[in-house]
Amino acid sequence: MEIPEPLKPSVSHAVARLLRPLFRLLLRQGISFRTFEEIAKRAYVDVALHGFGLDGKKSSISRVSILSGLTRKEVQRLVEEPLPSDAELDARHNRAARVLSAWVRDADFHDAHGAPRALETQGERSFDTLVKRHSGDMPTRAVLDELLRVDAVYQRLDGRVELQTRAYVPQKGAAEKVGILGADVAYLIDTIDHNLSQVGQPPRFQRKVMYHSMPMAALPAFRALSATQAQALLEKLDRWLAEHDVANPDKTPHAARARVGMGIYYFEESLDSTRHEGKAK
Repeated sequence: MEIPEPLKPSVSHAVARLLRPLFRLLLRQGISFRTFEEIAKRAYVDVALHGFGLDGKKSSISRVSILSGLTRKEVQRLVEEPLPSDAELDARHNRAARVLSAWVRDADFHDAHGAPRALETQGERSFDTLVKRHSGDMPTRAVLDELLRVDAVYQRLDGRVELQTRAYVPQKGAAEKVGILGADVAYLIDTIDHNLSQVGQPPRFQRKVMYHSMPMAALPAFRALSATQAQALLEKLDRWLAEHDVANPDKTPHAARARVGMGIYYFEESLDSTRHEGKAK
């Protein structure tokens, strides 16, 4: 859908605003504008190639050149060096996240109070059983090593594995945290794009609550309240998704499937920092 001319300044302003925190992150990580430019060109070409074809067909080099403003020669170079697929980037995260989610909701791995219990590494209702039941074909040792590496679980001296966090959010390892940045922000932008462009289709839920001048002293209580309420909602949604995440029936083995979910995030910004944003020091 072509953006109407009156909206283009608004879109440009919105892009400039979302790029500021991104560029702050890039500068902290020592990534130059030249590197960002190359990444942006590659992403532009990838989207134009696969998302803007005519009559459902893949775009040609010439059409991508016209859409992106890049030369045909440069488009050809970028097409020959494609971006890695989301599936490749998300595979390890998805397997680890699935195991943690299952540990929280599968009663076979709970104690008498309904809480996730510490698991033996082998045996009936063990960590090995949990992984084999919920991670697909990923080796148990590989899953354990990954969860230990990101501090999601703890292995006791007696060998039992104890859950440390109910979500796969790496506590160490900058690469994994940056990977989450790429996935989660991309999902949010995709939702906003859907709501802007998909006329006649139901909008996707996208809301926030925000107050513009809260006392700093009130923030610790709100951080705790929002974390508790958000975690409870996500666990409720996770249980529903888990119940409906079943294989296609034999009569329709190739029925369409989709990746679906809901993300919640907390934000705060000092009013002093917003007054000085954009000013050189």
